[in-house]
Amino acid sequence: MSTTHPKQTVHNPAIPFAGTILGGLEPGEMVLIQGAVPKDCDRFQVDLTCGNSTKPRADVAFHFNPRFKRSPCIVCNTLQRESWGKEEILYENPFRQGSNFEVIILVQKDVFKVAVNGAHVLEYKQRLDLDKVDTLAISGKVTIHAIGFIPSSSVLSVSDDLTLPFRGQLVKGLSAGHTVTIKGQTSLYPHSFCVNLRVGNTEDIALHLNPRIKAGVFIRNSYLQECWGPEENHLPDFPFVPGEYFEMIIMCEAQQFKVAVNGVHQLDYKHRVQDLSCINELEILGDLQLLDVKLW
Repeated sequence: MSTTHPKQTVHNPAIPFAGTILGGLEPGEMVLIQGAVPKDCDRFQVDLTCGNSTKPRADVAFHFNPRFKRSPCIVCNTLQRESWGKEEILYENPFRQGSNFEVIILVQKDVFKVAVNGAHVLEYKQRLDLDKVDTLAISGKVTIHAIGFIPSSSVLSVSDDLTLPFRGQLVKGLSAGHTVTIKGQTSLYPHSFCVNLRVGNTEDIALHLNPRIKAGVFIRNSYLQECWGPEENHLPDFPFVPGEYFEMIIMCEAQQFKVAVNGVHQLDYKHRVQDLSCINELEILGDLQLLDVKLW
């Protein structure tokens, strides 16, 4: 679990698992779950519950239930006074049998937001009071490597000044597990914009993301030792629209960056700078209004 300053971590728990969330949950906190789906998995579930009673069964504020048989989906629901409410079903399943995963549950005042492997998957409006949630339960055919409860104070805003060109310092550089989230709105008549992850005190750019909206091309590259490398530009669909809001998530893994836009995974980009800790500056410029930037 590479996120800095978790308030609580659990490693390699036996499943089924039920653990108390120290201090409960507060808006702005995140629950990170890293694990693997066995090849023979039919379903598993993650529950944020109000206590851990079994008779009567404790209320479940958020039931997150990926299913793999027949039509793969994710079922979400709430259990109150031992009665399930109306199911909310996402007829997509980003989990893959036989593969590792990372789930991030972002806790907000009225909603839970869930991302899987760096891409936004769903939102679930809260039906029970958040201050009653004090337990995380995981069951089903799943292996869990690590659980982390990340307080809002560790979800750091890179800068409060969002004027362009934007430059924010990543104080300790990047490492595997870090995620950068950029929210913005493209101009009505845009040409392009750039997001650069730079190597401090040099001209080097470890990751250059350049959506050229007018041309409908998403350029990726690195600028190292005063030279651009081989350009990557293929995508099945171009995700940006003039004048519209977007959310870009850049997830740093050990071997590559993964980039999602508006909840859809777009691309992988293998690291061309191997020392991730020296990538310590975020630069954003071009034809957009910047609304929010966060690193966790």
